Amino acid sequence: MTRFRIQIGLIHSAIAITLVPINSTLNRVMIKELALSAALVGILASLPYLLSPIQVAIGSFSDRHPIMGYRRTPYIFIGWLLCVGGLIVSPHIAYMLVENRGLGILLGILAFGAWGMGYNFATVSYFSLATEISGEKNRSRTIAVMFFMMIISIIFTSISLGNMLEVYSQEAVISAFIKVGMAALLMGGLGLLGVEPRHSELTGDSEGYTWTEMYRAVSSNKQASLFILYLIVLLTAIFSQDILLEPYGAEAFGLSVKATTRITSIWGVMFLLSLSIGGALEARISKLTQARISARAGIAAFFTIILGGLLQSTPVFYTGVVLLGLATGLSTVSNLSLMLDMTMVGSVGLFMGVWGMATALARMIGNLLAGVVRDFVAQVASNAVLGYSVVFGIEILMLISSLMILSRVDVGLFQEQAGRQLPVLERAAMSND
Repeated sequence: MTRFRIQIGLIHSAIAITLVPINSTLNRVMIKELALSAALVGILASLPYLLSPIQVAIGSFSDRHPIMGYRRTPYIFIGWLLCVGGLIVSPHIAYMLVENRGLGILLGILAFGAWGMGYNFATVSYFSLATEISGEKNRSRTIAVMFFMMIISIIFTSISLGNMLEVYSQEAVISAFIKVGMAALLMGGLGLLGVEPRHSELTGDSEGYTWTEMYRAVSSNKQASLFILYLIVLLTAIFSQDILLEPYGAEAFGLSVKATTRITSIWGVMFLLSLSIGGALEARISKLTQARISARAGIAAFFTIILGGLLQSTPVFYTGVVLLGLATGLSTVSNLSLMLDMTMVGSVGLFMGVWGMATALARMIGNLLAGVVRDFVAQVASNAVLGYSVVFGIEILMLISSLMILSRVDVGLFQEQAGRQLPVLERAAMSND
């Protein structure tokens, strides 16, 4: 089982590190160095989440249609190659956008769409494989290993990218992306090698749920409706900074590509630390209290980031980044636990599908909101930094709104309305999904 956990963790990490250069370095280069529209960057960054509904179809199809005796490996393989391919061609597309906007947009949709399709193919397949092979008793530990390896890989990739881009140039960016792509190929290859038994008798338990079924599951329970609204508002606030934090560091403080790329590593370290602390405190502090603390820490983080820009203080800005990492980690622990409490026995797959769709929707809205608002304010006020500050200010208001919605969420009332509660053992097994 240890070998399996390490291999599935390598696959998870291989997919994750293909996002790091796109989500940090390339966003910054496109918005700052190439002076491209942040709205355009937001649209391209949203494609993976726009395509996320296909995960249910892929999971269900792979259950019924093994290829050469393998239920998951072929789909992981396809997704892994699409992610690496999308990563390697993405900087070429970015520079093409400057020279030929129309062709660049078309190819950009194809490239980012390929990465998004690969991400959705791979993730649903390797999580299904992890669940099937680990079984209920070992699932929690397997997911924990996968998550830990992913965060460490993201931190290491961010630091390595910063070193490779110490002197910025188009050639350096392209070379760095190729190297990360090769590392992802190696990790994914080692992970896939013999990870799934051939002619496996394992049967997937994923079901294909319609939008109508998901809507009814939420609308029939007022508390579930409130919780999904809370999740969308909260996660939109948290994710809206994804495409803007590095460009903001460049615009407001004149940070180099190397320096802004390392923002991800700072965030990752704080996220991992906060995740560990949150898990340790879960038995002592209620999940609702942790969720409130994480939202307030997020408010403090965005306020500090804005203040750093007003004061032109890099240390204040980095303090905000540290707070943001801590807030995100604590939010992950508390809200995941709440999510599992707000899941009805007998409909686990359905409710987890609803919460997953809420996360994807929040990421898509966050990217689009950030790009459009930043561009609009920057153009009207002729001040790019003000555009970023307004977005961060909106995120503060959304976090305040999420706290107001959370105050109306009652887990006990949800379980009363649902009639049944997810068993403790099953919630524990799923606690790291």
